[in-house]
Amino acid sequence: MLKNDLLLRAAKNQTVERTPVWMMRQAGRILPEYRAVRAKMGDFISLVKTPEFACEVTIQPVDILGVDAAIIFSDILVIPEAMGLPYKMIESKGPWFEKTVETKEDLNSIHIAHLPNYQYVIDAIKLTKKELNNRVPLIGFAGAPFTILAYMVEGSGSKTFSKAKKWMFTQNQEAHQLLELITLSTINYLKDQIKAGADMVQLFDSWAGILSPQHYQEFAMFYIQKICLAIKAEFPDVPITVFAKGAFFARENMGNLSCDVIGLDWNMDIKESRKLIGKNKALQGNLDPCVLYSDDKTIIEETEKMLKEFGPVGHIANLGHGIYPDIEKEKAKLFIETVKNFKHTL
Repeated sequence: MLKNDLLLRAAKNQTVERTPVWMMRQAGRILPEYRAVRAKMGDFISLVKTPEFACEVTIQPVDILGVDAAIIFSDILVIPEAMGLPYKMIESKGPWFEKTVETKEDLNSIHIAHLPNYQYVIDAIKLTKKELNNRVPLIGFAGAPFTILAYMVEGSGSKTFSKAKKWMFTQNQEAHQLLELITLSTINYLKDQIKAGADMVQLFDSWAGILSPQHYQEFAMFYIQKICLAIKAEFPDVPITVFAKGAFFARENMGNLSCDVIGLDWNMDIKESRKLIGKNKALQGNLDPCVLYSDDKTIIEETEKMLKEFGPVGHIANLGHGIYPDIEKEKAKLFIETVKNFKHTL
């Protein structure tokens, strides 16, 4: 049905005519067109919660940058709010929760999320799927349970999330109860996204790198696998990507996850990652976003170097994290075009 299904075939390790490419945070501040829509809404959360405008900014990178996939414009903190913990997005500072989870009573006050708690995202997916008209796949996403817990307990972004980690280690039982609630909520959420039209889903474990290998296994990987198994049981043909920023130590174990694609950040060596993860999974990534501050010649050289290292099969080209808001649109476009024009030598 899809006119361009490169992403889905690459995710399944199938042969593709060329490497597919998209960028994390591709719908955002690098695009003047996005900034115009955002100005109409006034604030980020209003934009996320208005399906018509969320649809518009989701499709912008497809039209303007020429990416091979759209990713629904939303936020990983939809789930905490859907569980009963609303948040605000403070300009230049990031998310902020007036109420956090600190006690058993706090834990008892939240609930497993399900429709209609996140109906606006589902409506945005349905509308976007219709407007895309099968041009490219639509990616749905959610935050991984540990990252979501970190925000729910810390109450905001942090370099260390020491408050959240302290809570996990001093209230181990409560931490696992919260992770379980988040996991069940995320399973509901991703299944509903797929039913609404998402062709592929991604789990973002943005703060994976702040845990030790042992604690990552206990507090993160266990719950990610639970989500992957639940999605695959109902939707075996829908590819799942797991992107755990900073979790270089977990790559070998990630090879055992019931997902299709492992996202690499720019600190993860490509050849080493392939050896650790194995050949059965596709890899996504992993150009350093800061390369896009460079001159055109450097962007082309670094992108082609990355593509050669990954090889022609089982690779989805992307950045090693989200694109930074002050990168020029034309630089992002050059990255996309370089990937699309690259020919692998067999």
